[in-house]
This record gives sequence, structure tokens and C-alpha cells, in this order.
Amino acid sequence: MSVPEYSLMIDLRWCLDELLADRVIDQRGYNLVMTSRRDKAQHPLITVSEFGLPNGHDKQDDTKLTLTWLNQWLAAKANMSLARIDPLKIDVPAVTQLMSFEYARSQHILPVEVGTDEVVIGTDQPFYKDWHGNIEKLIQNKRYRTVYISPDQINRYRQEFYQVTQAIAGANSVHKRAAADVTNVEALLQLGDNANPDANDQHIVKVVDWLLLYAFEQRASDIHLEPRRETGKVRFRIDGVLHTVYEMPIAILIAVTARIKILGRLNVAEKRKPQDGRLKTRTHKGLETELRLSTLPTAFGEKLVMRVFDPEVLVRSFAQLGLSGKQLEMWHELTSHPNGIILVTGPTGSGKTTTLYSTLKQLATEQVNVCTIEDPIEMIEPAFNQMQVNPAIDLHFADGIRSLMRQDPDIIMVGEIRDSETANMAVQASLTGHLVLSTLHTNDAPSSLPRLHDLGVQPFLTSATILGVMAQRLLRTLCPHCKQAHAVSADSEIAIQWQELVQPWKASLPKQIYMAKGCEHCRHTGYQGRIGLYEIMPLSNELKKLVAADSSLDTIKQQAYREGVQPLRLSGAKRISEGITTIEEVMRVVPLG
Repeated sequence: MSVPEYSLMIDLRWCLDELLADRVIDQRGYNLVMTSRRDKAQHPLITVSEFGLPNGHDKQDDTKLTLTWLNQWLAAKANMSLARIDPLKIDVPAVTQLMSFEYARSQHILPVEVGTDEVVIGTDQPFYKDWHGNIEKLIQNKRYRTVYISPDQINRYRQEFYQVTQAIAGANSVHKRAAADVTNVEALLQLGDNANPDANDQHIVKVVDWLLLYAFEQRASDIHLEPRRETGKVRFRIDGVLHTVYEMPIAILIAVTARIKILGRLNVAEKRKPQDGRLKTRTHKGLETELRLSTLPTAFGEKLVMRVFDPEVLVRSFAQLGLSGKQLEMWHELTSHPNGIILVTGPTGSGKTTTLYSTLKQLATEQVNVCTIEDPIEMIEPAFNQMQVNPAIDLHFADGIRSLMRQDPDIIMVGEIRDSETANMAVQASLTGHLVLSTLHTNDAPSSLPRLHDLGVQPFLTSATILGVMAQRLLRTLCPHCKQAHAVSADSEIAIQWQELVQPWKASLPKQIYMAKGCEHCRHTGYQGRIGLYEIMPLSNELKKLVAADSSLDTIKQQAYREGVQPLRLSGAKRISEGITTIEEVMRVVPLG
């Protein structure tokens, strides 16, 4: 590829001249920007966007010149495609290996994709082409393609990618001797220059800081550090789906795991048995957040999972949770009882804790005493009296409930009913005049009653104490920026899928449903954010009789559905017809048994 005939570094005057010529801005706007004090190192498009000038190309009078619009304008002018950096999809080691940070910064470029035949290079100076002559030496017999990237993105990610690469490279040089011994974390922490150990660990500190901030920015609910034979994988769970974020040398992953274990006050030397802990930190918005740590010994070393409890997510309004209409009325009615047990069921990660916290927040007035016993305390809430389970000193759920009953509580929240002693203590607490809220792991609402019987609770006690059960799931919601409506005919594939979903019940086929397409806002997944799906089963007198008689699960289910309990599948079908989610997503989340 030959070097282009001209190379131009665009500045503020050039941008303003072109915008004026294209009638995007007027002379008044031109003079305003030119005569104002500004940061000369800043990209001219960012400078122009900060003034909020009216957009002469847009028919609406109140539309301002935004950086997004200016990026599109410049990309079109340079005849380049406009790209957006998705950090989750970038192979950071491959990108940063291609050229040095200094070269990328001085040439206003950043490699964004390294394929087998082609390299994609992003730039915010589309007419500057001095680097074209040298690039062929760097990419070694591969083709290259240039795309335009927003200056705020290119500056930020260029800094981030090279920083994390340098930190891992620095840590790797310090810890390279540890790579041969996967299991020896104690030795790992003592390697290197003993005269200055702080300097050695500084790289790991940087990697951990980057990892946590990165997870908060990407709205991750879980961070997985997984050791493999040669490398260690870092994965984030975003909107219920795992994404591989980074691959690092195994020695570095061990060091990162050790660092997090130290921060979470876990036993660093103990790698043979699982450990649990917690860590408190701040998000990029400055909010305090909790991380629940869990380690697991695997064939290649310790796997660490961090569950992120975002304070913005943990306590939400019922509308944000997805509880509305008749279901919300039923829930309010259940929680207004002075005593009894209310159960929230569902698999792990289905939002049970969020529902309980949001409910307790509503109930915790000045007139009532709300006490919780949790394992661990997932978020410190000043309105509650919270106690944490501690098996090391023989403080279990059952012991905790026994102690709480002497504390004159009105409402008790038990983190989880997982054994017969806890279940029976919860029953005793409700019989002595307390409202008990707790979670249970079952697939749907009716199944929780036989589950309690399995745990050793007598059927007559279940029928006397249980007020109602709510099963829930978390559904990914369609991205509002790119979802597409499709008309549905009676003989189409969608109609067949709809029948499969709602059978044996009857639900009329919607005239149109929305489907996931994918765009930059949702990382081309088609989904953005999650919402709850609920099945609420209050225990009527008829159901209580069946439960007391220890009837079969099928009998209880049939009676519940006769009384108007809306199963999870029908709740999902309602969300599909409202254009909130897709058939595929409901089928993925809701059991069809």
C-alpha cells in the first residue's frame, strides 16, 4: 500500500471552517468557539461539542451539536466507517503487542482488531497518514483497514489497554518463577527482590484495581477468575450471560487471587478447601459496594468468584423490579400480615435478595423493628438490624432466629432456609407472632411446600404458618435502541413457539412481537438490562386444607391455577406481548416442565 499524497492533522480552525462551509454552524457560533479559551491539547471535535451550539443540519430547532453527531460528520467526510470500541470484545494482549504506547499516542491511532489476515486500526485523525508508511513493517504481511473512532474513546482505551498490559508484564517478570508451581501461593508472595517487596506487588495492585473498576463500569454482577493449565481466564457475568474479558498468565492470576483473598481477610495459605468472605469498595461513581467472595479448589488452582452487590441495584422500587398491577397488589396484601411466613423462591442469581431488601425497605418504618440474619450481610442498610451467620463460632441460621426472637422483632428476614432446624425455627417464629420473610431454592411457587415437608416441617404447621410463596426469575429485556417489531401470522414459526410456551393454558397470539437485533448500545446482543418475572401464590383456605392433608404437588398446582395464580410462563408471555422481551429469552429462563 503506497503512502498517500497528503497528510493533514485537523485542528479547531479546520473543523470550524468545514462546519461553516457545510452550514452546520453559523458565523456567530464560529466566532464564539474561536475566541474562547480552550485546551489546545484537546481534540477539536470535543471542544466544539462542549459549546452546545445549535445543529444547522437538524430540522428540530432545539437540537444541539453533540460529539456523536460530529463523529458521524467527520467519518463521512473522510469516507471512513465509524467504529465503537467494545472493551469486552478486544483482545488486549494482541492489540498492545502490535506497537508501543508512545507510537500509538504520537500517531493518534489504536489497533482495535488483530485477525489472521487483517488488522483494523482506529484513529481520531482521519486525514493524518504519516504512519501508513511504517505500519506494514509492524503488521507483517497482513492487510490493514482504518476506521474512525471517537476521540474520547480512543484516548481512554489507549491509556487503559496499555496500562493493564504493562502491569501484567511487570508482574509476570517478577512472578515468572512461580509459573511452574501452580499450587504454591505462599512462595509466590515472597518471590523477587526482597529488599523492596512493595514495588513487586504494585503491579498486582494495579491489575486488581483495574479489574474491579472495569467490572463496575460494565455493569457486571459476577467476576470469575478461572485458572486453566497455561493461562488464567477472567470472565464477567453481564445481564445473566458470561463474557470472557481477559486471559492472563496463570502465575498472575494466582497473584491476583491471593491479593483479593488478603483484601477479603481470607486465609491465603489455605487452598485445599473452599472459603467465603466479603470485600467493601467503591464503584467508579463513588458509591460504596459490597463484593461477596467465594473460592473453590480446582484441578489447576483456586477459582475465585466475586458477586457484586451494587447499591443502585439492590434496593429498587417495585416498578423497577417489574412488579405491577394485580401481582403488586397481591404482594402488598401478603406483606401487610402481622405474622406468618412469606417465601421467595428461585435459583441462584434470580434476584431473590433484591426483592426481599426492597420489600423490607418499604416495611421498615419507625413503628416496627426489622431484624435480619444473613450469610453474609449483602448490603448494610441503616433501617434494619442485621446479623451475620458465623459457623466458626457456631452461630447458624437457627441459633440466630432463636436469639432474634428475644429481641422483640416485628419482622424477621432469614437469608435462606436450607436445613430442618432453620425451617422449624422460622415456623416457631411465625407462630409466636412475627412476620418471617425468607428464601428457598425451588423451581416454582407450589414446589416450595413439598420442599418444606422434605426438610422435616409438619404439613399442619406449613398450612398454619405459610401466607404465600413468590417464585421469580430474571429476564433480559430488549434493547430500546434496536429492537424490531415483527408481524405475527397464525401459521408462522413464531405462532408455533408461542403455543409451545403457553400450553396447556390459552393465551391469545399477539399481533406483533419484538425481536433482538443488536447495536452498539447493547454490545450487539439485542438485550440491555433485566426485569423480574413473578409467580405469586397466596395460600387460600382450600390450599391450606390440601397442604395440611399432605396432598401431592400436582393437586396443589391444579388448585393454585384454578384460583387464578399466574404461572411464570404466562407472566413471560405477557412480557413478550408487551414488547419487553423475546420468546427465546422466556424459554431460556423459565422451566417448561
